[in-house]
Amino acid sequence: MATFFNEFFRVTADTVDDYGAFNVSLINDLPLFIDPFLLFNSDKPEYRQLHGEILRYMIFLRDKVVADKINPDLVKAWFMFPEVKQNWLGFSLQGNGGSGLGKDFAEALKVNLEKLFADFGQEKITRSSHIEKVCLVRSGVGRDMISDFTTNLLKDYLCRYTERFAVAHINASLRRKVPVNKAIFNYETETWERRVYDLPWIADFVLLTPKDMLTRDENWINRTDMIRDFESIPVAIPDSELRGQVFNYFQNQLIRLRDRPITQREKDEAAARTIMQFPELVDYYIRKKENSGEEAKDISSEKVSETKRAFETQVKELQAALAQETTFYKTGNSTYAEAHQRLAYLKDVIENKGGHRIFYHKGKAVQRESDLQIIFRFVWFGSPSDVGTEANDGRGPVDYKIARGAKDKTLIEMKLAKNTGLERNLEKQLPIYQAASDARNGIKVIIYFSEEEKLRVDAILRKLKLTDHKDVVLIDARNDNKPSGSKA
Repeated sequence: MATFFNEFFRVTADTVDDYGAFNVSLINDLPLFIDPFLLFNSDKPEYRQLHGEILRYMIFLRDKVVADKINPDLVKAWFMFPEVKQNWLGFSLQGNGGSGLGKDFAEALKVNLEKLFADFGQEKITRSSHIEKVCLVRSGVGRDMISDFTTNLLKDYLCRYTERFAVAHINASLRRKVPVNKAIFNYETETWERRVYDLPWIADFVLLTPKDMLTRDENWINRTDMIRDFESIPVAIPDSELRGQVFNYFQNQLIRLRDRPITQREKDEAAARTIMQFPELVDYYIRKKENSGEEAKDISSEKVSETKRAFETQVKELQAALAQETTFYKTGNSTYAEAHQRLAYLKDVIENKGGHRIFYHKGKAVQRESDLQIIFRFVWFGSPSDVGTEANDGRGPVDYKIARGAKDKTLIEMKLAKNTGLERNLEKQLPIYQAASDARNGIKVIIYFSEEEKLRVDAILRKLKLTDHKDVVLIDARNDNKPSGSKA
């Protein structure tokens, strides 16, 4: 029942943890990514050097763009990268695949480099340049793209970091010498070069990432934070004349809306227009974030620890409970009936044997449906039967495809009861599954954490005439109304 790196490669979780790496799952991406700011702000000279190398490559690209020495072939060579899926971190909700950095990213980066990075290496307001600046003002480069770009530029370091661990702790039969493309950039030949590394191997090579590089949700320097905290930025401007102009411009953006209450969206839009009018505000925002760098470390460390607790520690506890209390992992999942049997076991362990605890931290239930779906995927995977993913085929996205044949399969989707689109999801998808000509079966698993959520689901099911429907499985994960000793 291997789910995590240490289990696949026969080392203890403590060994991975003591090395400083995050013990990733090899079933699904975990929602963590490298934050370049943590490299910049690190006490480790090697991390600060890595941040410098990222900036060096950005300056190289900027200079080529400004000098108009870019053609389509060089765009592909210098600006476009595949996703480094082998680190098993990122934004994929199914597996570890991603789209990588293609033409859209390349074109947006070219535009932003020419406009935003003219003073790269010669900053007068901030202590350093920051790659995150690319996504602060102009559209086209998002958080996931910054994550993919950063990881690609650190690929050689991640390979060497993993190689040291693998050679020291992993049996040679579980390793392979792998040629890795675009590992090192040669500034003399202006080409990306391949390198060979001795890496953990299971159908593909696997990379470890240091925990102290990682965060979750947002980079420390991010557009949402800049916009929402806009009014604190001009305060830091020492030039009183500029400060006055900024406040005046911002207030004028809002004056025309005073005949009614101003929405948060309108306030955000006014802030964005002001930043476009006074682009130096971006640098003052970045300096503010630089000055609170220790807070970035603390918050990111807490987020990484919480991710480990939610997706490793407690998942293993639920897996163990299912293995000990039921025949969940001895029951196949290659048929519709077996899928229902497994769900019955899962429901029983969550409702009656303390399994609900996995969904709580400090008394608060899981808030994101995406987290719930990843947890479910980890738990479900514990048998040798194939559990694949199903693309959005017009019926809407689902979590798992349990295949029985080319045209005969069961689709399972896990939903939070509080999902605002739950009624629409049930109304549109279940009738299609039942009427499908390709013998598809769809099972909806809905989990609730409060009496209010239960009443909401019950009302939706009554309205849609789905009460007691065999393919709508409700799971009670409330803290109350549990057997003695099972409360979180």
